[in-house]
Amino acid sequence: MRVSTEIQTEGFSLDAQREKILGYAQYQDIQVVEEFCDAGRSGKNVTGRPEFQRMMAKIQSGKDPVDFVLVFKLSCFGRNAADVLSNLQTMQDFGTNLICVDDNIDSSKDSGKLMIAVLSAVAEIEREIFYPVDGRTPAESTGKDAGTAGRHLTDIPLIRKRAYWL
Repeated sequence: MRVSTEIQTEGFSLDAQREKILGYAQYQDIQVVEEFCDAGRSGKNVTGRPEFQRMMAKIQSGKDPVDFVLVFKLSCFGRNAADVLSNLQTMQDFGTNLICVDDNIDSSKDSGKLMIAVLSAVAEIEREIFYPVDGRTPAESTGKDAGTAGRHLTDIPLIRKRAYWL
């Protein structure tokens, strides 16, 4: 579980994430054996996430193997596409798959790895666009309303155009 900013805690607090993950695990008859939580840490890369690193080391050790790592959303696993895919491959090499509860993605399913590849790239682009180097949105940095700045990609309405399909 990970929440990197105070703003993010409003709708997806660690308690809310935990509740959703544990509810999913119970429904799917999955026993949660340990919790790893990097509260206040960015998903930009794994170097600043000691609990994530500890989890990966535990998986790689082969001691006490697990079938799944459960996360609330894929962006909680990481916001760097290369890191996400590399860590997922490492996990799968040790027989562990990733389930993103809120995104309804399971890397053990046929379409799961494809969805993870696409959504991890989107999460990385979202991070680069809306949360630049200093971690603040453009609106926060300038103190001005920058339109869609600070909103997640999924919050931006799509402009629909009419077309015929042939």
